[in-house]
Amino acid sequence: MWTLTANFQHCSSFPIPSISTTSRSSYSRARPKPTLICSSLQTQVETLNGTLDRRLSERTEIRFGLPSKGRMASDTLDLLKDCQLSVKQVNPRQYVAKIPQISGLEVWFQRPKDIVRKLLSGDLDLGIVGLDTVSEYGQGSEDLIIVHEALEYGDCRLSLAIPKYGIFENINSIRDLSQMPHWTEEKPLRVATGFTHLGPKFFRENGLEHVSFSTADGALEAAPAMGIADAILDLVSSGTTLKENNLKEIEGGVVLESQAVLLASRKSLIQRKGALDTTHEILERLEAHLKAVDQFAVTANMRGNSEQEVVERVLSQPSLAGLQGPTISPVFCKRDGKVVADYYAIVICVPKKLLYKSVKQLRAIGGSGVLISPLTYIFDEETPRWNQLLKELGL
Repeated sequence: MWTLTANFQHCSSFPIPSISTTSRSSYSRARPKPTLICSSLQTQVETLNGTLDRRLSERTEIRFGLPSKGRMASDTLDLLKDCQLSVKQVNPRQYVAKIPQISGLEVWFQRPKDIVRKLLSGDLDLGIVGLDTVSEYGQGSEDLIIVHEALEYGDCRLSLAIPKYGIFENINSIRDLSQMPHWTEEKPLRVATGFTHLGPKFFRENGLEHVSFSTADGALEAAPAMGIADAILDLVSSGTTLKENNLKEIEGGVVLESQAVLLASRKSLIQRKGALDTTHEILERLEAHLKAVDQFAVTANMRGNSEQEVVERVLSQPSLAGLQGPTISPVFCKRDGKVVADYYAIVICVPKKLLYKSVKQLRAIGGSGVLISPLTYIFDEETPRWNQLLKELGL
């Protein structure tokens, strides 16, 4: 038995397409059966493709949806700023802004779930949201393409949590939960969650047939203690709040690992002039910056008779190889009226976690005057994600 409890105040006018995923999650690509919610919705669904095409042709600017509030919003703006893509907002109360470095690009501040919905409706072309939001509200749309799946912030997991006490005291895995005799059609497992698409799918795939779902105002963690739910399915970061409310995660109970992703509309990338080029630039800037995070350029001088001798000494140490190998160049000085090169400069790229070890190895083989500089960007010849995107688009 599957039950979803919710209060609907009015009939939604938002079109709900029947779709299947192109993201990198492991969820099923099965298309849900369309449900007739109201007469106006049926008309909207039937004209969805025509509406999208019309919006694409009428609008010339490229629209980039960003989260409007919270930690995700501030972290997104910080990342774009680090990529030299600062968002200029004339008035903090306005929902529209610009990124001056990219002409023809409008930034629209929206709730994350609305970013996904407006990508589907054709009102946005690009967006940054959490993978959990894409999976829940995109529901596997073929028109949603994850351009970059790991922006390295907004880390959390969608996880099942149950009480530590009572009938759940010795329940430590999703298998244990599914084998409990307590759940029947008359008395199902009650789960409080805001994830009404991912939740039922997860329980069905894990053999739990008798489950009812409900939403709760405020913090879901209070629902089991109040007696209005047996378990919760919610986003978890550190897990501290769960522990403080006598709840526990269980083995196999993680539905999804999530972080911020760069999302795009397939139709926009193919049909809107400039959208693909803009996406390419944003992707390259993101890739170059994220690759450089926690990397340092290390420069040192080393005495030697030739470049070949110096490079052999450097490559004898595994942590001194750099990205493709060390750069070796002569250091010229004037001695007794002659220009000579007794020293050679070594330049390598070193991860932060190996920095001190690399410096010790450089000094051990004769390096001196070691200089350390943080890196801002590392641009490859071409980012692999760009090639993957072109393949996904059939270009």
